[in-house]
Amino acid sequence: MYLSSFVHREKLLQIAERWFCGRAEATDALDLTRIFIADGFVLGEMLNDFCRKLLRMAGTTQCSTFRIDSKGELRDALSRCPRYISPRVRYLIDRYRENPAYFYYETPINGCYCTDPQGQIVATYRLKRPKRIAEKANRRIAKWIFETVREEARKMAASRARVSGIALEDLITPADVMTREFMEAEEHIAARFRDGGIRFDRSAMTINDVGGVKIIGEQSTLQAVEKAIGADPLITVGEREFHRGTYQAVSLILEIPWDREEICRKYRDSGSWAKYLGRGIPESELRKGLEPLLEGAEPRVTIELILATFEAMVESELGSSIHEERIISQRDNKAYVGYIPMNAEFLLEYLFSVGFSPVVQIDSLPIKLWGRYLPDTLTMYIRQLYKLPRNDLFH
Repeated sequence: MYLSSFVHREKLLQIAERWFCGRAEATDALDLTRIFIADGFVLGEMLNDFCRKLLRMAGTTQCSTFRIDSKGELRDALSRCPRYISPRVRYLIDRYRENPAYFYYETPINGCYCTDPQGQIVATYRLKRPKRIAEKANRRIAKWIFETVREEARKMAASRARVSGIALEDLITPADVMTREFMEAEEHIAARFRDGGIRFDRSAMTINDVGGVKIIGEQSTLQAVEKAIGADPLITVGEREFHRGTYQAVSLILEIPWDREEICRKYRDSGSWAKYLGRGIPESELRKGLEPLLEGAEPRVTIELILATFEAMVESELGSSIHEERIISQRDNKAYVGYIPMNAEFLLEYLFSVGFSPVVQIDSLPIKLWGRYLPDTLTMYIRQLYKLPRNDLFH
């Protein structure tokens, strides 16, 4: 789990790698708390500043910013936009107004939308929620582990072929033997994690879109923004992807700098330390400012930028390419659903929960990659972090 939008991504990766091998250090919980406070604040402020910079590139010098906690708030705002809309957009908005609950109204989001002086939505930005990060990391890990397990199983089959004196491609393996060998390979990989003898491929574990900005405008405006980005010496453009079909947009992965002094000043002037009370860190320490939490912070981060028209934006929120449907599809179409990737997702959810909870020290990890657990087990351990009852009917 290499989150390139985080300024402490190396340290977070080191903690995650240890946890996947079942080893937690005494300072991990406190380090996670500090990372999520510092990196969350830095990324949030940086996205706000960068979004305004992009809007200036688009010719919008004044805008109002609105914080949103649910997708319903964004979809309500979209349905109120006073611009000219096509018959398709009118149809989607009318359907939405008839039954907002059908459009995943309560889906939580940690983000903002921006409007110009005429009330048009011209941009949004968001930080991906921990649950979604864990799910995305799980898909990456599952793919990597699947390939690793399959290679291990292939070696077993090759060994049987050598014993039989035939070529591997001529080996006929009964289905029950293939299943047994795959399970044995999976257990062997789990044992390597337990023994600390395995490391993830960083490139396969990298997630670049924890922080994201979307600029909304006419095609000519979007092209002007992309041209200005390419001419900016402070911005490095990585991947570029064009989404086709019902949802059409350009997606760019950008590496950008952040202003340490400015962000630390905003932390002090806004009294943002108060938001982090209850995380297990004394108020006196939080009041000292962000500087003590930024030791080892990277000077640049990676974010995703999406350039889309208003029509494409509505399609992605209310149409056939609605974002929640893509999430459900991703959950239902996993190439590998063994117990190891499920445990990886549980472990990452627990990691984030520790960082957001009042607990700043844990003695051991309740989830191991080589164990087997139900979702109820994870829920129980997360409740324990907050000293909540088990909710058993009988005691």
